[in-house]
Amino acid sequence: MTDFLADLGLPSEPTAPLFARDQPAVDFSREAVDKRKADGQRRKAEEADAQRQRSTPRPDDGVVLVNGADLKPEPIRWLWPQWLALGKLHILAGAAGQGKTTINLAFAATVSAGGRWPDGSRCEPGNVLIWSGEDDPADTLLPRLLAMGADRKRIFFVQGARVDGEALPFDPARDMPGLLVAAARIGGIKLLMVDPVVSAVAGDSHKNTEVRRALQPLVDLAAAVDCAAVGITHFSKGSAGRDPTERVTGSIAFGAVARVVLVAAKVRSEDGGTTRILARAKSNIGPDDGGFGYEIEQVEVEAYPGIFASRVTWGEALAGTARELLAEAETDGAGGDGDDGPGDAAAWLRDLLAAGPVAARDVKRSADEAGYAWRTVQRAMRKAGADSRRGGFGKPAEWFLTPAIRATSGPVAPFAPTLEVGANGANGGATDDSEAF
Repeated sequence: MTDFLADLGLPSEPTAPLFARDQPAVDFSREAVDKRKADGQRRKAEEADAQRQRSTPRPDDGVVLVNGADLKPEPIRWLWPQWLALGKLHILAGAAGQGKTTINLAFAATVSAGGRWPDGSRCEPGNVLIWSGEDDPADTLLPRLLAMGADRKRIFFVQGARVDGEALPFDPARDMPGLLVAAARIGGIKLLMVDPVVSAVAGDSHKNTEVRRALQPLVDLAAAVDCAAVGITHFSKGSAGRDPTERVTGSIAFGAVARVVLVAAKVRSEDGGTTRILARAKSNIGPDDGGFGYEIEQVEVEAYPGIFASRVTWGEALAGTARELLAEAETDGAGGDGDDGPGDAAAWLRDLLAAGPVAARDVKRSADEAGYAWRTVQRAMRKAGADSRRGGFGKPAEWFLTPAIRATSGPVAPFAPTLEVGANGANGGATDDSEAF
């Protein structure tokens, strides 16, 4: 009965009586019935044909092969020779407070201005894309770039995405296709910074398969745009002494998928002081050793009185593998991460605050990433020579080094007048773990 009604072009399950008064009249003439039956049979034939086409593979479907004789050998094209390759993914890792973001911004400044790399080689100018889920472009990233001589017209910050007409925060795990379109529209992109790279992973960042799948859009974007993509991440807590590539937090896939892994650390210098190093921990496409010394200093941004920012100053070239250089740091205590006690946390805290005051919520976030319990960091505050103060209306509380300690920790920005001291409970205030300070 159902097929009969369909052949006649009538509903098989009418919602109202077929011959109700408000229903349009149905033509039961021989011509009309034959036409409706023919239309129904034609629709069935079309549906059956479409089903056959969907189930029948196309002649060109299958595995795609290419013969070696049809390929032409091509050299690796370098943005920074032997360090940053065009069309490839890189990882920059290290403990908290080593200036990884500032190092990447130094790369960006060099690219945008056509400056010189740490080895003295010249970089051809290009455009730069920056996405940071941790720092504000206006009050943090741009001042640092300007302090290092960047051409601001060549810098593009990823601020968000529009999905179905709604403005949303940029999500690397969702918005890489849109970023590819935007990069192609700009043209000339030579460097892409993703901070932190773990944000590109929507699933479990400790599962090898999920991380590889999640990083593939970033790898594809770098290849399509022909830029060097650099993702920033941290070392795992308690990983001292292991191969630096294996110390990258999360799945080993982060270090495996990247063609080059760079690490930043602090080491003991010959004069008994400390210096920072940028070392090459892994490279599938070039040398995998060597490094450069660097320091981070605080300066007033030219043409912007009262605005201070950190910048990188590069030192001499260093010989040795990253593991050897980091082992030196962790053996003598210059930058190790093996002790979870207040003493080790105090050294970490001094390093974090050396460049200037840090919002209390950012101190807590950095402590979590570095593997320190918040109670441990609070106990380490006095030992580190640090203090805290509440901000004014609408301003967050911040941690800072006291003047005596600050004088031995390198140049920093002038401090705003103290509004209230002891905001974290060191001088009698609240010490609840739920507090952001």
